[in-house]
Amino acid sequence: MNTALPTRRPHAVLDLPSRRLKAQKIERLLELEPADKPIRMLEIGCGTGGISHYFGTHPDLDCEVDAVDVIDQRKISSGYRFSLVSGCKLPFPDASFDVVISNHVIEHVGGADQQREHLAEIHRVMKPDGRGYLAVPNRWQLVEPHYRLAFLSWLPRHWRTPYLKLLRRGDFYDCEPLTVTQIEELLEKAGFGFYNACAAATRLTFELECPGDFKTYLVQRMPIAVLHAVGRAIPTLIYVFRPE
Repeated sequence: MNTALPTRRPHAVLDLPSRRLKAQKIERLLELEPADKPIRMLEIGCGTGGISHYFGTHPDLDCEVDAVDVIDQRKISSGYRFSLVSGCKLPFPDASFDVVISNHVIEHVGGADQQREHLAEIHRVMKPDGRGYLAVPNRWQLVEPHYRLAFLSWLPRHWRTPYLKLLRRGDFYDCEPLTVTQIEELLEKAGFGFYNACAAATRLTFELECPGDFKTYLVQRMPIAVLHAVGRAIPTLIYVFRPE
């Protein structure tokens, strides 16, 4: 009897302009600045290669960038090294990187065991004074972003695939969005200190994507405490983290 699990699909965002804006947001959230030596950077799940290319060809930051993915979907390949990987294991020595980026990856690696392994591998390859960026869909957002179905990720796990099948959107729900509590517990157990960067990221998103817009004006002047208060409902949970 065949007991193999269904194959998880790639869900990479493949438009390059959005990847440049995402990279600019990551750069500012991580407070990256020119240094005396190259910044060793790893992007896990690079998709188009747009973010890795941005940092690898940055005019001011001297970055040496490695990128990995389980499938090669790159649209741009210059400025960085690329490796295909299988599963969560990373093909790099301990304490190799100053910066590690995990952008919408952890929800695709598998269940809780694989998510723990993903973070453990990041901890292993990150230098003791390194820093990281992690983004994951919020389980409680109204519309699930991969299949564009309302309340899909709200359902108990064993109901999600039947819901997809019922609405003819797929045969297997292959993502694991997380709650604030879940991702913070995972980060803590992996040995990271961290902070929830959703409020700062929201401001940056409006600033970068809608410069001069009245909505941006309002968000920029909204008290940070208000943004933090609504953080549990923000569609993407964003964390900046460091090894403890």
